[in-house]
Amino acid sequence: MKYPSGQFFQTLEVKQSKFIAYLTPYFEYEHLLATLKEKHPKARHFVVAFRYLNEFEQIVEHSSDDGEPKGTSGKPSLMVLQGHELINIAVIIIRYFGGTKLGTGGLVRAYSDAVNLVIQESLFTEYKKEKELHIFVEYGNTRIIEYECEAAAIVIVKKVFSEGVEYFLRSSEENINSFRDKMQRIIKIY
Repeated sequence: MKYPSGQFFQTLEVKQSKFIAYLTPYFEYEHLLATLKEKHPKARHFVVAFRYLNEFEQIVEHSSDDGEPKGTSGKPSLMVLQGHELINIAVIIIRYFGGTKLGTGGLVRAYSDAVNLVIQESLFTEYKKEKELHIFVEYGNTRIIEYECEAAAIVIVKKVFSEGVEYFLRSSEENINSFRDKMQRIIKIY
C-alpha cells in the first residue's frame, strides 16, 4: 500500500467539460475541500473519494457523487484508488460543465480517467504503520527537536506554545522509537 507524498492536481477536458482532480493525504482533505470550494465558486460538482486506516488498522472508505447521477463519479473514483492500493488518501474532482451531456458511461470514464491522470503524475511513499508521539520541550530545545524530526523523517503535525512547546509528532514506529531514545534527556513525553 502507498500514500501520497503531498498534494497533486491534473486537469482533464472531455467535450468542453473540465475535470480538475486533486490528490491529497487524507489528513489534509477537509481543509483542501473547503479551500477549493472558495476558489471555484462557479464549479458545478465537487466529487470526492477517500480511503484511510483507522486506529484499529481497518480501511475506511467513502465517496460522494455531489449531484452527479448516482454511481457515475464518486464510486468509480474510489475504485481507482482501490485498484492502485492507495491508503490515507483523498481525491477531489472539480467539474465545470461544458454544455454537452456525457451520459452515464461517459461520466464514469471521465472521472476514472481524471483520477488515473493525477495518480500518474503524483509521488507516493510506501505505507508503514505509523505511531504518534506527544512531547513537551523547553523553548531553548526547539531548534534541536525540529532538526532531529527532519533528519528522522518525523512529521510535526502540530505545535502548541505555552511555558514551552508541545509537539504532536507522527512517523513510522521505528523512527518514533529511535527519536524518543535519542532525545529522552530533553523531552517530556505525554
